[in-house]
Amino acid sequence: MELKSSAFEAGDLIPAKYTCDGSDVSPPLSWSDAPSGTQSFALISDDPDAPRGTWVHWVAWNIPATSRSLDEGLPKQDSLPNGMKQGTTDFRRVGYGGPCPPSGTHRYFFKLYALDTSLNLPSSTTKAALEKAMQGHILKQGELMGVYRRR
Repeated sequence: MELKSSAFEAGDLIPAKYTCDGSDVSPPLSWSDAPSGTQSFALISDDPDAPRGTWVHWVAWNIPATSRSLDEGLPKQDSLPNGMKQGTTDFRRVGYGGPCPPSGTHRYFFKLYALDTSLNLPSSTTKAALEKAMQGHILKQGELMGVYRRR
């Protein structure tokens, strides 16, 4: 599966709009080549370069199987009208939290998973809990990486 954003190219700088230095809104994402049998998608965004280990910026699941994109600036709430659910990030809140590295240039990975099921999880769900719930249900995955350095 190919995961892309109209806001930045793979490996390029994530625009400040999508970070703590800007509006801190989620970037637009789109994908193609979902496998047959996909019942839902899940998304994890994290920063493996954080000083205390990987920092989780976004956890989402039950993105409808018919979806091929996520709009910019999704509401930071646990349930969205299309059925998508969002969990708790390392910012200790629900929804997207943009790049905000304390120093240096960090890499930010957006990982999309095609699943053969939907998941019944609470909004307190973390990355670890989502990964555990997805075990044995991942049909395919795609990844987009962008970088950011604070001004």
